[in-house]
Amino acid sequence: MVEQGNIDNANEPIKTEPQKNDAKMSIEAPVEAPASVTAPPANVRIVGVRFKRAGRIYYFDPAVLELEVNDSIVVETARGLEVARVVIAPKQVLAGEIETPLKSVVRKAEPKEVQHSEEIETKEREALTETAKIITRLGLPMKLLSAEYSLDGGHITFFFSAAERVDFRELVRELAGRFKTRVELRQVGARDEAKICGGFGRCGRQLCCASFLSEFVPISIKMAKEQDLPLNPMKISGVCGRLLCCLAYEHDFYHEIKSKMPRDGQNVTTPMGLARVVGSNPLKGTVVVELETQVTVEVPMGDVKVTSQQPIIRPPVEPVKNTKENEEPKENGENPKLQAQ
Repeated sequence: MVEQGNIDNANEPIKTEPQKNDAKMSIEAPVEAPASVTAPPANVRIVGVRFKRAGRIYYFDPAVLELEVNDSIVVETARGLEVARVVIAPKQVLAGEIETPLKSVVRKAEPKEVQHSEEIETKEREALTETAKIITRLGLPMKLLSAEYSLDGGHITFFFSAAERVDFRELVRELAGRFKTRVELRQVGARDEAKICGGFGRCGRQLCCASFLSEFVPISIKMAKEQDLPLNPMKISGVCGRLLCCLAYEHDFYHEIKSKMPRDGQNVTTPMGLARVVGSNPLKGTVVVELETQVTVEVPMGDVKVTSQQPIIRPPVEPVKNTKENEEPKENGENPKLQAQ
């Protein structure tokens, strides 16, 4: 035990002085340094907001503000101050989960600022009308989609779609002179165009991207194959011309269930004997098999087991057909066989 007066020298090696009659050597017994204790990761308080319905969720630092879901707040973005709506209440997350430093929420939106944001929406519709006329006059091959003003009106962004790159430098100059503010043009893809314009899908419901999807996930034709859907592009494509976003909704379920099911063509054992797999129904959890008698049945997935034994497919027994020789005599007593002789 280290005494109070020797605390400063606690980590220095202890030397034992040799005695007169002992061997001339010094023995050093270093004291092990205490193990370093890793401090727990710090927590960060965040709040999730949206600027538009079904828009992407952005995270900010709520600071000391007490916010609730559906509260209107003012935040600073690259385009200036904007009004946003709280969709995720303030919560604690690990600091390592935050990629970049978060900007703080400026303040809660006042009623006049909320009213001002509604007035800005009217100005945006007017700006769209004016800009569409200029685009038509300049003959530019672009489709104007929407316009967004910043809260202070010092910045306006126009979103458009086009089949190819468009030289809109002349358009920007005219718009800057017309609206007396900073103008920005952004070209978007087919999916973002459908999200902005909205519409209804082949299911009869409002487009997912325009109602609740905040981000687009990669969709592949493999998702349609795993769900046994027809590979006709007209049947698995949305109004944007791309593969349906809803193909990803049940993909993980089909992928997990099918990984546990025997593949088509594999030999299996069933309570009714050996069989060959000819189909499956992941939603019901059943497998369609062909028995040795060439009868097709549907059995639960848990009742089949893959085997290397080959089933013996027996041809079906053909029914006996009636011939003229086996026909019964007619009612008048004449026998067709005797009559033919």
